Formats: sequence, C-alpha cells, structure tokens
Amino acid sequence: MAPTQPRLTALPKGRLVAIGALLLAAAYVGLLLVVPYAPDLLRQLAFLPGVGVIGAIIANTSGTGGGVVFVPVFNALREWAVMDLQPLQVVGVSMAIQSFGMTMGALRWTDRLYHQPAPDALHALVRPIDFFTVALAVLALSLPAMLVTQRVTAFDQHAVLMGYKLFSILLGIALVASTWTVNLKRPEKTRLERTDLLFLLLLAIPGGILTALFSVGIGELVALYLFIRHYPVLLCTGTACLISAVSVIAGSVWHVGAGTIQWEVVLLAAPGAMIGAFLARPIALWLGARRLKTLDGGWIVLSALYLLWLNR
Repeated sequence: MAPTQPRLTALPKGRLVAIGALLLAAAYVGLLLVVPYAPDLLRQLAFLPGVGVIGAIIANTSGTGGGVVFVPVFNALREWAVMDLQPLQVVGVSMAIQSFGMTMGALRWTDRLYHQPAPDALHALVRPIDFFTVALAVLALSLPAMLVTQRVTAFDQHAVLMGYKLFSILLGIALVASTWTVNLKRPEKTRLERTDLLFLLLLAIPGGILTALFSVGIGELVALYLFIRHYPVLLCTGTACLISAVSVIAGSVWHVGAGTIQWEVVLLAAPGAMIGAFLARPIALWLGARRLKTLDGGWIVLSALYLLWLNR
C-alpha cells in the first residue's frame, strides 16, 4: 500500500507561512517603534540586509545555522572602527536576527510537512508525528539547558568552542562520507527509530549549552545526526529549523534584559534574514538530498576550520 500523504486540511498550502510572515512583520515594526537606534550607524551598516539574506539561506537550507557568516563581518566592522561588538553582544545580536530568520524557515518547512508531494525513488514521506516528536523531545531538554547556561555561565568559552568545532568537523566529514558510501543507494528511513530519538536526547543538553554560548549548536547537531542516519531532508532540516527558532526566541529574552543587543544590526539584518529564510526551502529542495548533504557537510567543515583559525 502506498504511503498516505499527510495534509492539514484546515490550512491551505502557504497559509501558515502567510500568517507567520504577518506576525513577524508586526514584531519588526514593533521593534522599530520601541528600541533605541542611531540613524547615522544605520547608514554605515546599510550593507547588512544582504548579509542577512546569505546567512539565512545557509541556515535554513541546512538547519545548521548561519551565524558564522556574521563573524567576518563583525571583525571587519571592528577593524574599520565602525562598531566593536563584544562576544556576548555577538551572541545576542545573532539570536535576535535568527529569531526572525529561523522562524520564517521553520514556518516554510512546517508548511511543507503538510503538503508533501509523492516521493521519488529512494525518498520517503515524513510523518508529522515524527517531525514534532523530534522537535518537542529535543526542546524539552535543550531549552532548560540553554536558559540555565545563560544565567550561570561558568565555562571557558574558548575551550568549549574549540571542542565543539572539532566535533562538528568530524560530523561534517561523516555526513559527506556516508552520503556517498553507505547511504548512496539506500532508501530513506520512513519512520523515526527509537534508538535515534534516544541519541538525539543525549545531544539535547550539550546542544542547549552550546546555543547559549554561541547562538548556534542544537540545530546543527540535530540536522547532522539525522542526515547521517539517512532521514528525509524535510525531517532533518525542518526539525532543526523549528528547534533553532524556538531556542533563539527564548534566548533573546535574556539578552534583551541584559542590554547586550546592538539594535542597529538587528533592524538591518532581520528583513534580509526573513527573505533568505523564505528562499531557503525551495533552494534546498532544488539541490536534492545528495547535493544538499554534500554542501552542508562541506560548509560545516570549512566554517569550523575558519572559526578554529580565527580563535587560535
């Protein structure tokens, strides 16, 4: 019997995205009205919307986060004496921007979940119960870990970053290798396996801690693990975007209270992030699972090597 195509009959295709986009636009207008910003600095940073588009496309095609795109930008701004963001401010700004970009990406992937076309050979439909089981189970552990870490951080951030990126390199290499070897001609998994859910739960607490420290972490770990285990792109990327969106929104609350967000950067980059996130899903689907996994693995390895070199 052919697999049943899951549909959400109450919401036509694209309606969820449209409603979410209106809410995001309202939130952005609210920020414009209430947060302080310097018009002169806005003019100096006028290129940031383009950076937001690029970062969001990377983040929402892979689910692994595009925060590393902003690192060289912030370094350049420091060298040009335009703006000198401290590490905690970089995390706060990144979370605030991702609150717009990753939310749009999560809406796009969730809409796809309920309007999936018939799968090609070796590909599989994603069951909504698997999609939300992964997201909710991971968040149940990662979110408290992130919130506690924000308030009682006692880690050597440099050492944690080094260890995290070395682990990311291993995962990225494993993803590319498995894509072109053991998973090359295997059909995708049609349902979530209990052992994989248990392993994701083991990653959840470390992922939450990493997200508190660097604004990315949990989404990257979830996406890479599910990719390696050969689940459909929708489950891998979609759940990672949803988990990341909830995480950065919750994490931004603390940064707003702590006053660590440079609002000029957020006001400029957030619209670009929403546009990039909207474009990301069709780009990911156009690439196809094999090319997407290869590019994601390569991106993880190269970006990790860059950050290790930057913080050597």
